[in-house]
Amino acid sequence: MKSPLRKAIAVGLTSFCGSTVALDSATTVSSALSMDCMEYKVVGICYWLFCTNFGCSVRTSTKVRHFIPELVVSSYANTGANPWTDVASMSSPNALSQGGGNDHSSEAYSSQRFKNVDAIGHPGGYLLTQAASSSGYICKSGATAFMPYFLSTLDPLSWRHSIPESLYPEALIPGMREIGSISSSWGHIYPRSGWVNQSNDYKAAAVIAQRAGDLVTQSGQPHIYIPLSTQTSDGYWPPGEIKEGDISTHKWQALWPVLDDTCAVFPNGGLNETFADRQAEDGAYAWAFWRPYACCERKGQIFLGSTDFR
Repeated sequence: MKSPLRKAIAVGLTSFCGSTVALDSATTVSSALSMDCMEYKVVGICYWLFCTNFGCSVRTSTKVRHFIPELVVSSYANTGANPWTDVASMSSPNALSQGGGNDHSSEAYSSQRFKNVDAIGHPGGYLLTQAASSSGYICKSGATAFMPYFLSTLDPLSWRHSIPESLYPEALIPGMREIGSISSSWGHIYPRSGWVNQSNDYKAAAVIAQRAGDLVTQSGQPHIYIPLSTQTSDGYWPPGEIKEGDISTHKWQALWPVLDDTCAVFPNGGLNETFADRQAEDGAYAWAFWRPYACCERKGQIFLGSTDFR
């Protein structure tokens, strides 16, 4: 991305929300400017057939690939206490979703933990791509800012009672869909519920966030949610389902309680690390969820195809 464009985007994003001292929309929006997470690349050439009354010609445009922060995924212990304060009211306690936290709250290192999770459209990714996608050098996000794609308080049967996913083979067979390896695992993806057997609170929250990301990037799942899916079109290639540990399909950027300007996949760092500097006293964490898009500027009426560089 050219520096003037980056500067203009930065000014626009920061002026949108002003300054901040906590995890609010200003912090969330500004996090979208991470060049490490975006991983912007020119990857090929697109071919278009351009026709007028005087004949047709083949035109080309640059094909780019980069990651976009689509969601803010908050994983937190106390129902209604989403650390992203501006949207916390979306997931207030209700008759079927109250309480939360560790199974034994008096035991600081209880291995059985419960986390609520919210997956909400990232305002920074939306603003960034809306402002710059017309240039042809930035792809448009498939997510809508502030859209609640998944709120665990509205899905109590699946999230609090693991129905029906506790009966899935992935939940019953050790080693299937693990974050890490079976011998050194942070936790398993299935059942995609709020319960996780993990004594480290940061790792437990990360497992829950990964489950939410896995869920919303698929359609037809037995949960109450809005799928985050975008259709491929001429010159536009959105991402598909994610796979835990596969950085080519997604990345995580820590937003709270520590704000990172880099991205990684879980398990990030060493499997035996305690992540003491990232432990939240109230059990509340948040990450930006980035996925890769490819696109090119439309230069004609008919898309003929593309060639990728090697």
